[in-house]
Amino acid sequence: MKAVQVVGYHENLRMTDVPVPTVTDPHDVVVRIGGAGVCRTDLHILEGQWREKSGVTLPYTIGHENAGWVHAVGSAVTNVAEGDKVIVHPLITCGLCRACRDGDDVHCAQNRFPGIDTDGGYAEYLKTSARSVVRIDDSLEPADVAALADAGLTAYHAVAKAARRLRPGDRCVVIGAGGLGHIGVQVLKALTAAEIVVVDRSPEAVKLAGTIGADHGIVADGEHVERVLELTDGQGAEVVVDFVGEGGATRDGVRMLRRAGDYHVVGYGENIDVPTIDIISSEINFIGNLVGSYNDLRELMTLAAQGRVRLHTTKYPLDRFQDAVDDLDAGRVRGRAILVP
Repeated sequence: MKAVQVVGYHENLRMTDVPVPTVTDPHDVVVRIGGAGVCRTDLHILEGQWREKSGVTLPYTIGHENAGWVHAVGSAVTNVAEGDKVIVHPLITCGLCRACRDGDDVHCAQNRFPGIDTDGGYAEYLKTSARSVVRIDDSLEPADVAALADAGLTAYHAVAKAARRLRPGDRCVVIGAGGLGHIGVQVLKALTAAEIVVVDRSPEAVKLAGTIGADHGIVADGEHVERVLELTDGQGAEVVVDFVGEGGATRDGVRMLRRAGDYHVVGYGENIDVPTIDIISSEINFIGNLVGSYNDLRELMTLAAQGRVRLHTTKYPLDRFQDAVDDLDAGRVRGRAILVP
Protein backbone atom coordinates (compact mmCIF):
# COMPACT_ATOMS: atom_id res chain seq x y z
CA MET A 1 0.00 0.00 0.00
CA LYS A 2 1.00 3.65 -0.33
CA ALA A 3 2.11 5.36 2.86
CA VAL A 4 3.59 8.79 3.62
CA GLN A 5 6.47 8.55 6.05
CA VAL A 6 8.81 10.64 8.17
CA VAL A 7 12.28 9.73 6.92
CA GLY A 8 14.21 12.41 8.82
CA TYR A 9 13.64 15.50 10.93
CA HIS A 10 13.81 18.81 9.08
CA GLU A 11 13.26 16.81 5.89
CA ASN A 12 10.23 16.51 3.62
CA LEU A 13 7.89 13.56 4.01
CA ARG A 14 8.26 10.76 1.48
CA MET A 15 5.69 8.42 -0.06
CA THR A 16 6.66 4.78 -0.21
CA ASP A 17 5.20 1.27 -0.54
CA VAL A 18 4.73 -0.74 2.66
CA PRO A 19 2.79 -3.94 3.44
CA VAL A 20 -0.90 -3.67 4.28
CA PRO A 21 -1.26 -4.18 8.07
CA THR A 22 -2.81 -7.48 9.13
CA VAL A 23 -4.66 -8.71 12.18
CA THR A 24 -2.26 -10.25 14.69
CA ASP A 25 -4.19 -9.79 17.96
CA PRO A 26 -7.80 -10.80 18.76
CA HIS A 27 -8.70 -7.13 19.41
CA ASP A 28 -7.07 -5.67 16.30
CA VAL A 29 -9.08 -3.62 13.81
CA VAL A 30 -7.67 -2.72 10.39
CA VAL A 31 -9.30 0.37 8.89
CA ARG A 32 -9.31 1.33 5.21
CA ILE A 33 -8.61 5.04 5.40
CA GLY A 34 -11.23 7.37 3.94
CA GLY A 35 -9.65 10.55 5.25
CA ALA A 36 -6.60 11.58 7.28
CA GLY A 37 -6.33 15.02 8.82
CA VAL A 38 -3.20 17.12 8.42
CA CYS A 39 -2.47 18.64 11.81
CA ARG A 40 -0.07 21.32 13.01
CA THR A 41 1.36 18.68 15.33
CA ASP A 42 2.55 16.93 12.17
CA LEU A 43 4.58 20.05 11.39
CA HIS A 44 6.01 19.98 14.91
CA ILE A 45 6.95 16.31 14.41
CA LEU A 46 8.91 17.22 11.29
CA GLU A 47 10.59 20.03 13.23
CA GLY A 48 11.80 17.43 15.74
CA GLN A 49 9.76 18.73 18.69
CA TRP A 50 8.42 15.21 19.41
CA ARG A 51 11.69 13.40 18.76
CA GLU A 52 12.61 12.68 22.38
CA LYS A 53 9.07 12.38 23.72
CA SER A 54 7.82 9.87 21.14
CA GLY A 55 10.96 7.75 20.91
CA VAL A 56 9.78 6.53 17.51
CA THR A 57 12.17 4.79 15.13
CA LEU A 58 12.36 6.31 11.65
CA PRO A 59 11.04 5.83 9.06
CA TYR A 60 7.42 5.57 10.13
CA THR A 61 4.01 6.56 8.78
CA ILE A 62 2.65 9.83 10.11
CA GLY A 63 -1.02 10.83 10.63
CA HIS A 64 -3.16 10.73 13.79
CA GLU A 65 -6.59 12.03 12.62
CA ASN A 66 -8.23 9.12 10.84
CA ALA A 67 -11.57 7.79 9.70
CA GLY A 68 -12.66 5.16 7.20
CA TRP A 69 -14.21 1.73 6.87
CA VAL A 70 -13.45 -1.43 8.85
CA HIS A 71 -11.39 -3.72 6.62
CA ALA A 72 -10.61 -6.61 8.99
CA VAL A 73 -11.18 -7.50 12.65
CA GLY A 74 -9.67 -9.85 15.19
CA SER A 75 -11.54 -12.82 16.61
CA ALA A 76 -12.53 -11.02 19.84
CA VAL A 77 -13.91 -7.84 18.23
CA THR A 78 -17.67 -7.44 18.73
CA ASN A 79 -18.33 -3.69 18.57
CA VAL A 80 -17.65 -3.25 14.84
CA ALA A 81 -17.74 -5.43 11.74
CA GLU A 82 -16.21 -5.34 8.29
CA GLY A 83 -17.65 -2.50 6.23
CA ASP A 84 -18.68 -0.29 9.18
CA LYS A 85 -17.89 3.41 8.90
CA VAL A 86 -15.72 4.47 11.84
CA ILE A 87 -13.69 7.30 13.24
CA VAL A 88 -10.52 6.31 15.06
CA HIS A 89 -9.65 7.57 18.52
CA PRO A 90 -6.00 8.66 18.28
CA LEU A 91 -4.79 6.42 21.11
CA ILE A 92 -4.58 2.66 21.39
CA THR A 93 -5.25 1.94 25.08
CA CYS A 94 -5.01 -1.08 27.36
CA GLY A 95 -8.37 -0.90 29.16
CA LEU A 96 -6.84 -2.29 32.34
CA CYS A 97 -4.83 0.46 34.02
CA ARG A 98 -6.31 2.84 36.60
CA ALA A 99 -6.79 5.67 34.09
CA CYS A 100 -8.66 3.42 31.65
CA ARG A 101 -10.81 2.01 34.43
CA ASP A 102 -11.70 5.59 35.40
CA GLY A 103 -12.73 6.43 31.83
CA ASP A 104 -9.72 8.72 31.50
CA ASP A 105 -8.12 6.58 28.82
CA VAL A 106 -6.21 9.49 27.29
CA HIS A 107 -3.81 8.97 30.22
CA CYS A 108 -3.55 5.19 29.74
CA ALA A 109 -0.29 3.98 31.25
CA GLN A 110 0.34 1.65 28.28
CA ASN A 111 -0.98 3.79 25.43
CA ARG A 112 0.32 3.85 21.89
CA PHE A 113 -0.26 6.84 19.61
CA PRO A 114 -0.43 5.96 15.89
CA GLY A 115 1.09 8.78 13.88
CA ILE A 116 3.23 9.85 16.85
CA ASP A 117 5.03 6.79 18.22
CA THR A 118 3.88 4.11 15.78
CA ASP A 119 2.52 3.93 12.24
CA GLY A 120 -0.39 6.28 11.54
CA GLY A 121 -2.95 7.01 8.85
CA TYR A 122 -1.29 8.94 6.00
CA ALA A 123 -1.78 5.69 4.17
CA GLU A 124 -4.35 3.44 2.60
CA TYR A 125 -4.81 1.28 5.72
CA LEU A 126 -4.25 1.67 9.48
CA LYS A 127 -4.14 -0.91 12.26
CA THR A 128 -5.72 0.07 15.56
CA SER A 129 -7.76 -1.67 18.27
CA ALA A 130 -11.41 -2.34 19.00
CA ARG A 131 -11.14 0.08 21.94
CA SER A 132 -10.26 2.90 19.54
CA VAL A 133 -13.00 2.78 16.90
CA VAL A 134 -16.32 4.63 17.09
CA ARG A 135 -19.00 3.84 14.55
CA ILE A 136 -20.27 6.98 12.84
CA ASP A 137 -23.75 7.84 11.64
CA ASP A 138 -24.71 6.85 8.10
CA SER A 139 -25.17 10.53 7.27
CA LEU A 140 -21.47 11.21 7.86
CA GLU A 141 -18.56 10.48 5.52
CA PRO A 142 -15.06 9.59 6.78
CA ALA A 143 -13.28 12.33 4.82
CA ASP A 144 -15.66 14.94 6.25
CA VAL A 145 -15.13 13.99 9.91
CA ALA A 146 -11.57 12.60 10.01
CA ALA A 147 -10.06 15.67 11.70
CA LEU A 148 -12.62 15.39 14.49
CA ALA A 149 -10.55 12.39 15.65
CA ASP A 150 -7.92 14.71 17.11
CA ALA A 151 -8.47 18.39 16.34
CA GLY A 152 -12.18 18.09 17.06
CA LEU A 153 -11.62 15.80 20.02
CA THR A 154 -9.03 18.12 21.53
CA ALA A 155 -11.32 21.12 21.04
CA TYR A 156 -14.26 19.21 22.51
CA HIS A 157 -12.24 18.06 25.53
CA ALA A 158 -11.12 21.59 26.37
CA VAL A 159 -14.50 23.20 25.78
CA ALA A 160 -16.38 20.51 27.72
CA LYS A 161 -14.15 21.27 30.71
CA ALA A 162 -14.65 25.01 30.23
CA ALA A 163 -18.42 24.50 29.95
CA ARG A 164 -18.57 23.16 33.49
CA ARG A 165 -17.48 26.61 34.67
CA LEU A 166 -19.46 28.82 32.30
CA ARG A 167 -22.91 30.16 33.22
CA PRO A 168 -25.43 32.19 31.24
CA GLY A 169 -24.11 35.74 31.04
CA ASP A 170 -20.46 34.68 31.33
CA ARG A 171 -17.98 35.46 28.58
CA CYS A 172 -15.56 33.05 26.95
CA VAL A 173 -12.72 34.33 24.78
CA VAL A 174 -11.53 31.91 22.09
CA ILE A 175 -8.04 32.71 20.81
CA GLY A 176 -7.64 31.29 17.32
CA ALA A 177 -10.51 30.30 15.02
CA GLY A 178 -8.53 28.02 12.73
CA GLY A 179 -8.49 24.23 12.56
CA LEU A 180 -9.23 23.62 16.25
CA GLY A 181 -10.77 26.94 17.13
CA HIS A 182 -13.59 26.82 14.59
CA ILE A 183 -14.62 23.47 16.09
CA GLY A 184 -14.34 24.83 19.62
CA VAL A 185 -16.66 27.73 18.82
CA GLN A 186 -19.34 25.31 17.60
CA VAL A 187 -18.98 23.08 20.65
CA LEU A 188 -19.20 26.10 22.96
CA LYS A 189 -22.41 27.13 21.22
CA ALA A 190 -23.83 23.62 21.61
CA LEU A 191 -22.89 23.17 25.28
CA THR A 192 -23.20 26.61 26.87
CA ALA A 193 -25.16 29.85 26.92
CA ALA A 194 -21.97 31.88 27.37
CA GLU A 195 -21.19 34.92 25.24
CA ILE A 196 -18.44 33.89 22.81
CA VAL A 197 -15.69 36.32 21.78
CA VAL A 198 -13.29 35.14 19.06
CA VAL A 199 -9.86 36.70 18.54
CA ASP A 200 -7.78 35.82 15.48
CA ARG A 201 -5.15 37.51 13.30
CA SER A 202 -7.04 36.52 10.16
CA PRO A 203 -10.09 38.61 9.20
CA GLU A 204 -11.35 35.61 7.21
CA ALA A 205 -11.17 33.35 10.28
CA VAL A 206 -12.98 35.98 12.36
CA LYS A 207 -15.67 36.21 9.69
CA LEU A 208 -16.07 32.42 9.64
CA ALA A 209 -16.39 32.35 13.43
CA GLY A 210 -19.30 34.76 13.20
CA THR A 211 -21.19 32.35 10.95
CA ILE A 212 -20.79 29.35 13.29
CA GLY A 213 -21.73 30.80 16.65
CA ALA A 214 -19.38 33.56 17.81
CA ASP A 215 -21.16 36.58 19.30
CA HIS A 216 -18.20 38.90 18.72
CA GLY A 217 -15.21 38.70 16.39
CA ILE A 218 -12.04 40.70 16.94
CA VAL A 219 -9.05 40.84 14.60
CA ALA A 220 -5.77 40.65 16.53
CA ASP A 221 -4.32 43.92 15.27
CA GLY A 222 -2.58 45.21 18.40
CA GLU A 223 -5.69 46.71 19.96
CA HIS A 224 -7.50 43.43 20.53
CA VAL A 225 -6.85 43.16 24.27
CA GLU A 226 -8.37 46.58 24.84
CA ARG A 227 -11.39 45.65 22.72
CA VAL A 228 -11.96 42.48 24.75
CA LEU A 229 -11.75 44.49 27.97
CA GLU A 230 -14.29 46.96 26.58
CA LEU A 231 -16.67 44.09 25.82
CA THR A 232 -16.25 42.72 29.35
CA ASP A 233 -16.73 45.97 31.27
CA GLY A 234 -13.01 46.18 31.92
CA GLN A 235 -13.03 42.93 33.91
CA GLY A 236 -11.94 40.34 31.36
CA ALA A 237 -13.60 37.02 30.55
CA GLU A 238 -14.45 34.25 32.98
CA VAL A 239 -12.78 31.76 30.63
CA VAL A 240 -10.12 32.03 27.92
CA VAL A 241 -9.57 29.04 25.63
CA ASP A 242 -6.26 29.48 23.82
CA PHE A 243 -6.01 27.37 20.67
CA VAL A 244 -2.79 29.14 19.59
CA GLY A 245 -0.33 29.10 22.50
CA GLU A 246 2.47 30.85 20.63
CA GLY A 247 3.38 34.15 18.99
CA GLY A 248 2.43 36.17 22.07
CA ALA A 249 -1.04 34.63 22.39
CA THR A 250 -0.53 33.66 26.03
CA ARG A 251 0.74 37.12 26.98
CA ASP A 252 -2.35 38.73 25.48
CA GLY A 253 -4.68 36.00 26.66
CA VAL A 254 -3.78 36.41 30.33
CA ARG A 255 -4.59 40.12 30.05
CA MET A 256 -8.06 39.19 28.76
CA LEU A 257 -8.78 36.99 31.80
CA ARG A 258 -10.75 38.26 34.78
CA ARG A 259 -9.89 37.63 38.42
CA ALA A 260 -10.50 33.98 39.42
CA GLY A 261 -10.78 33.12 35.72
CA ASP A 262 -9.78 29.90 33.96
CA TYR A 263 -7.16 29.89 31.20
CA HIS A 264 -7.32 26.74 29.06
CA VAL A 265 -4.10 26.04 27.18
CA VAL A 266 -4.64 23.99 24.01
CA GLY A 267 -2.17 25.28 21.43
CA TYR A 268 1.51 25.21 22.33
CA GLY A 269 4.86 26.58 21.28
CA GLU A 270 5.81 29.24 23.84
CA ASN A 271 6.18 29.58 27.60
CA ILE A 272 3.64 31.23 29.88
CA ASP A 273 5.43 34.04 31.68
CA VAL A 274 3.31 35.19 34.62
CA PRO A 275 4.67 36.26 38.02
CA THR A 276 3.47 33.80 40.64
CA ILE A 277 2.26 36.69 42.81
CA ASP A 278 -0.14 37.64 40.01
CA ILE A 279 -1.47 34.10 39.85
CA ILE A 280 -2.04 34.06 43.60
CA SER A 281 -3.43 37.56 44.01
CA SER A 282 -5.84 37.13 41.09
CA GLU A 283 -6.49 33.45 41.87
CA ILE A 284 -6.39 32.52 38.18
CA ASN A 285 -6.17 28.95 36.97
CA PHE A 286 -4.09 27.53 34.14
CA ILE A 287 -5.51 24.30 32.75
CA GLY A 288 -3.70 22.09 30.27
CA ASN A 289 -5.62 20.15 27.64
CA LEU A 290 -4.44 17.16 25.67
CA VAL A 291 -6.72 15.03 23.52
CA GLY A 292 -10.10 13.79 24.76
CA SER A 293 -11.23 10.36 25.87
CA TYR A 294 -13.09 7.70 23.91
CA ASN A 295 -16.33 8.86 25.53
CA ASP A 296 -15.54 12.45 24.53
CA LEU A 297 -15.24 11.26 20.93
CA ARG A 298 -18.58 9.46 21.10
CA GLU A 299 -20.25 12.62 22.40
CA LEU A 300 -18.61 14.73 19.71
CA MET A 301 -19.82 12.38 16.99
CA THR A 302 -23.34 12.74 18.37
CA LEU A 303 -23.08 16.52 17.87
CA ALA A 304 -21.71 15.91 14.36
CA ALA A 305 -24.60 13.60 13.48
CA GLN A 306 -27.02 16.26 14.75
CA GLY A 307 -25.38 18.83 12.48
CA ARG A 308 -24.29 20.98 15.41
CA VAL A 309 -20.57 20.61 14.66
CA ARG A 310 -19.29 20.76 11.10
CA LEU A 311 -15.73 20.73 9.84
CA HIS A 312 -14.61 23.19 7.23
CA THR A 313 -12.16 21.18 5.13
CA THR A 314 -9.87 21.33 2.14
CA LYS A 315 -9.32 17.89 0.62
CA TYR A 316 -6.14 16.68 -1.11
CA PRO A 317 -5.40 13.33 -2.80
CA LEU A 318 -2.90 11.32 -0.78
CA ASP A 319 -0.17 11.86 -3.37
CA ARG A 320 -0.47 15.63 -2.85
CA PHE A 321 0.58 15.31 0.79
CA GLN A 322 3.36 17.87 0.39
CA ASP A 323 0.93 20.48 -0.94
CA ALA A 324 -1.29 19.91 2.10
CA VAL A 325 1.63 20.24 4.52
CA ASP A 326 2.96 23.34 2.76
CA ASP A 327 -0.46 25.01 2.64
CA LEU A 328 -1.00 24.38 6.34
CA ASP A 329 2.45 25.69 7.21
CA ALA A 330 1.88 28.84 5.14
CA GLY A 331 -1.53 29.53 6.68
CA ARG A 332 -3.42 28.92 3.44
CA VAL A 333 -5.80 26.31 4.91
CA ARG A 334 -9.11 27.53 6.32
CA GLY A 335 -10.39 24.87 8.69
CA ARG A 336 -8.65 21.50 8.23
CA ALA A 337 -6.67 19.86 5.43
CA ILE A 338 -7.68 16.25 4.72
CA LEU A 339 -5.72 13.64 2.76
CA VAL A 340 -7.92 11.19 0.83
CA PRO A 341 -6.32 7.96 -0.46
